[in-house]
Amino acid sequence: MNGTPAGASLSVRQLLDKHNLRPRKGLGQHFLADPNILRKIVEAAELSPDVVALEIGPGLGTLTRWLAESAGYVVAVELDEGMLALLREELADLPNLELVQGDILELDPVTLIRDLSSSDLGSHPVYTAVANLPYYITSAAIRHLLEAEPPPNRLALTVQLEVARRIVAEPGDMSLLAVSVQFYGRPRIVAKIPAGAFVPPPKVDSAVVRIDTYDTPLVAVADAEVFFRVVRAGFGQKRKQLKNALAAGLGLPPADVSAIMARAGIEPQRRAQTLSLAEWADLAREFGS
Repeated sequence: MNGTPAGASLSVRQLLDKHNLRPRKGLGQHFLADPNILRKIVEAAELSPDVVALEIGPGLGTLTRWLAESAGYVVAVELDEGMLALLREELADLPNLELVQGDILELDPVTLIRDLSSSDLGSHPVYTAVANLPYYITSAAIRHLLEAEPPPNRLALTVQLEVARRIVAEPGDMSLLAVSVQFYGRPRIVAKIPAGAFVPPPKVDSAVVRIDTYDTPLVAVADAEVFFRVVRAGFGQKRKQLKNALAAGLGLPPADVSAIMARAGIEPQRRAQTLSLAEWADLAREFGS
């Protein structure tokens, strides 16, 4: 993949002007204009002809063309009806593209893939999620995708740089987002994107994060719901000692929480951000029992 995809003749600004559209701030629309960054996103997705690319928020379709060259099929979900009209016109030449109007948070990713109307990839194709996520839905969209049954084999996401750093954090600087992602997959930052690569430029830099999902969660837990209930409670008041945060979040006496933490081999004075996934699993196991 060395050149620009066939048919990609207009720039971001030219596409907007042609269709009399303007980026909608309320939807967090910032369109990537740098072909080198688009290439890096597609490389991070590591697509192949036997894979479906699920693109969230295709916008002007600049990335969609790149995806269509590498994937067997592309399902692009767009919330903005104005952008959807543009996509139907500008991408009409792509035979392996299906456009869907809707909110990805209200749609089942697996159903979208299995309902392909003109694909010969079978009823249970492997799919990879690719998205330039607006800040206000980043965490919810990632969780929605990772909790799908089955989840994508891989996610290639453009997010704010600070969010990317939170996703790949290690014990000592963990967050609820980091635990939620790393439970399901291995994340890494593959590229940093300056604000000037977007139209209009956002106020902060971004990054491309690749998440390779596990066949089974990284740590063994009897009940994922209990696991995340404990994790959410622990991060609910992360400046407090973990004993007190868990007591408040789970509605239990601090003495009982201290006893449970002792059985898990975790000191009550620890802070939530210092625990590893394995320690959270041990803790959830003791709470669940």
